Amino acid sequence: MSKPLPTPQERRQVLEARYPVWPRHTFASHFYTQCERFAERPLLITPEAQYTYRQVWQEAWRIAKSLLALGVRRRQHVAVLMANEPEFVFTAIAISLVGAVCIPINTMLREDELAYILEQSDTNWLLMHETASGVHHAEAVARILAKRPVGPDKMMKGVVCIPTSGLAGQALPEGFEPWARFLARADAVADEQVHARWRASEYPDEVAYIIYTSGSTGLPKGVMLTHDMFLRCAYSTCLSRAIEDGRRIFTALPMYHVFAFEEGLLAASFVGGCVITCRDFSPLLSLQLMERYEANDFLCVPSMLVAIVNHPQVGEFRLPNLFALMCAAAPAPVPVWQRAVEVLGVTEICTAYGGTEVTASTVHTEVGDPIDVVVTRVGRIKPAGVTGLPEFGGANVQYKVIDPHTLEDLPPGSVGELCARGNTVTRGYYNNPEETALAIDKDGWFRTGDLGRIHPDGYFEFLGRSKDVYKISGENVAPKEVEDVITKHPKVAQAYVVGVPDRLTTETGAAFIEVKPGETLTRREVIQWCQERLAKFKVPRHVWFMQPDEWPMTGTRKIQKFKLKEMAIERLAARDRAEEELDA
Repeated sequence: MSKPLPTPQERRQVLEARYPVWPRHTFASHFYTQCERFAERPLLITPEAQYTYRQVWQEAWRIAKSLLALGVRRRQHVAVLMANEPEFVFTAIAISLVGAVCIPINTMLREDELAYILEQSDTNWLLMHETASGVHHAEAVARILAKRPVGPDKMMKGVVCIPTSGLAGQALPEGFEPWARFLARADAVADEQVHARWRASEYPDEVAYIIYTSGSTGLPKGVMLTHDMFLRCAYSTCLSRAIEDGRRIFTALPMYHVFAFEEGLLAASFVGGCVITCRDFSPLLSLQLMERYEANDFLCVPSMLVAIVNHPQVGEFRLPNLFALMCAAAPAPVPVWQRAVEVLGVTEICTAYGGTEVTASTVHTEVGDPIDVVVTRVGRIKPAGVTGLPEFGGANVQYKVIDPHTLEDLPPGSVGELCARGNTVTRGYYNNPEETALAIDKDGWFRTGDLGRIHPDGYFEFLGRSKDVYKISGENVAPKEVEDVITKHPKVAQAYVVGVPDRLTTETGAAFIEVKPGETLTRREVIQWCQERLAKFKVPRHVWFMQPDEWPMTGTRKIQKFKLKEMAIERLAARDRAEEELDA
């Protein structure tokens, strides 16, 4: 750092002095206020461009005009299928300006998954990149819409597409409006029309986002989050991590997830800071961007951190401004944290716990916590300052631990399922009362599905998941969803998938498959089948074939999945031992 950094307490005092009362804003009002306050500071930096707060607001305003010209009404659903490009940020703010609901979509989803979300979410408009995450989404969307009527009197009213393929003369699918034509619509809309819609949309407790996450049924569920939930959570993050004025945060995490959007963009906006990001994660590009733009903070998941600290050129980069690191969404082992401190020079390391249903993080380790705390605990409930409420102990959330079977509250210090409620906890899943009732009780307690313990010092210990859902680099994967895809293969009799430990991604999928009599099937065929129908991270890495009499079963002939997991772990350990013997 060019000058000594104030202490965490001093940084928090600056932040609290800037926000003596909670302003209760929508996204639009929040960014307007911040863009007035920090007009000429950078807010968004990509490898190709930099945008100041003023420029971000101007771009968002222009897109808001175009949305009005397109016919977008208040509370309509606008899906956004975009890579980490400036248009994503501009569009998110613009959707708030016109009072619509943003539905950010994971760019790694395949056609069937995308079709389900567009249908289940009641999407009215889709704004998208032609290609993202190596997938040609425009072609997929065109096929989806060929089976689903589109038009002014239909649920889906139109698609706006940003060309990205770069192929000269290649036209977008029929019926897609090119981005340039969409932006040109703004010329027909007066500023007062946007002002009027903005004034009519100033309701912080209305749903701002519906974010889809995998659930126990295998089908994604739309988590409804309000403007106020996001902003309270982001301000709380600033207090918790003692984020100083002007912090520069680098992250290659996707903006369609709460992690990058809340812990990165929104948190930075409270302190006049900026987010440095890129379209896709690359360890070399990440190091280059952090060096070039003097990043202070790095947000990542463990697989990213491993790739960074083990990159052969990491020692060539000079990162004197980088002092903070937040690695979360899954546990990272001690050696990874140690190497991060050694090679990146970070002095403030942090991990966290939370999830989409609680807006983002609810629990952080404290600034200055040593590595042994960061690897054994996920932190304590974040301080909330003016955003907190007395009924939650001055915080935004409160937690308890229950018996996952009886649902009874357990005594302090017990291991059980973590439950949360508070003003950053979702009120439910969109258009899904059954899943909402299963997850949230009458008093607002949300069952996380995670096992944990809350220690007397207030620190949480994360002990895994009580449900079958496993996480790959922070991405939820529901085994049933993968099983349903595999069992659709014409040669498969039955299939079961479990999550197993993985050194790079924390967990990965292992599939056990029984082939129909007389048929033959290879691992390569299974992987290819899955790759064509699932997002890349959902494709199981390990595949084993089972004979009918090899399945571990209960007395009532139910498959014992916990035994399948034990079998998988044993087989992987045996493979590792064999490889070590060969290397010896």
